[in-house]
Amino acid sequence: MLGEFALIDAIVAGLGDRAAGDWITLGPGDDAAVIATRSGLSQVASIDTLLPDVHFPAAAPPQLIGYRSLMVSFSDLAAMGAIPRYCLVSLSIDESQTALGSAWVEALAQGMAEAARELGVYVCGGNLTRGPLNIAVSVHGDVEPQRLLLRSGGSPGLNLYVTGPLGAAAACVRTGQMIPAEPEDLTPLQSAYYRPRARFDLLSLLTSAAGGLDISDGLTQDLEHLCRASGCGAALNSVAIPVASGAQLDDALFGGDDYELLLVSDKPLAGAHCIGSLTAELGLRLDGEPLHARGFDHFRNGNSTR
Repeated sequence: MLGEFALIDAIVAGLGDRAAGDWITLGPGDDAAVIATRSGLSQVASIDTLLPDVHFPAAAPPQLIGYRSLMVSFSDLAAMGAIPRYCLVSLSIDESQTALGSAWVEALAQGMAEAARELGVYVCGGNLTRGPLNIAVSVHGDVEPQRLLLRSGGSPGLNLYVTGPLGAAAACVRTGQMIPAEPEDLTPLQSAYYRPRARFDLLSLLTSAAGGLDISDGLTQDLEHLCRASGCGAALNSVAIPVASGAQLDDALFGGDDYELLLVSDKPLAGAHCIGSLTAELGLRLDGEPLHARGFDHFRNGNSTR
């Protein structure tokens, strides 16, 4: 069985060119990473912890686990209008992973490197320890202060937009398609779950938005977060909600794991879907009827994969 430092070497090898970059003064190998900051910008940071059979199936291919772990963590920065720059990864692995030698951790790192390459970011350090499988990703970026997008930016009368189809990842879970045979041969629903996109491609669109967040725990639950922060309610139009192929309306409303953005604006947002508006009356309504928000909750859903 390989030791800690051989496993770290395998991780760094798997990361390849994503372990060092233009703004990484010092990457993996020392006590801490050193990052070059950019003058006049606000620093934006977030951290996610991903657990087996909660955020991903433990039996899934490690490349897909690595890709998904990095991409969903960076989605929080996209929701703030920030430009992504780098992340740190803390990894705990147990005997079932170390028994595979370096292959499992190197494949995990390769999946992370693929996501990092797509985002233009670097994995510049982290920590490795022995224990139950646990992946914690600390993501970092920056933003011009006036471009920062907050959940509290809503007000009655603003229109609600989503940036893409919803419900495909939830449909993947609901229909039992969670374990793909090969990472290169995913069904469309599996691809939505394992290979989501953090929507940094839409940063120019966000300059016309007044507020927003990403849809990670279900449209209605995340919309309720936005409404609570903004002190208003919302009215949704069911026929306007873009339901992904293979999904149902309930998947789109309550399923989560979409990582599209939910935005509010008084201007048309080209390419986004207008699904309703914010209201002075508190609470959520769907087609004029009261709607109870629900979605994923770590302390209510228990140990089930989303």
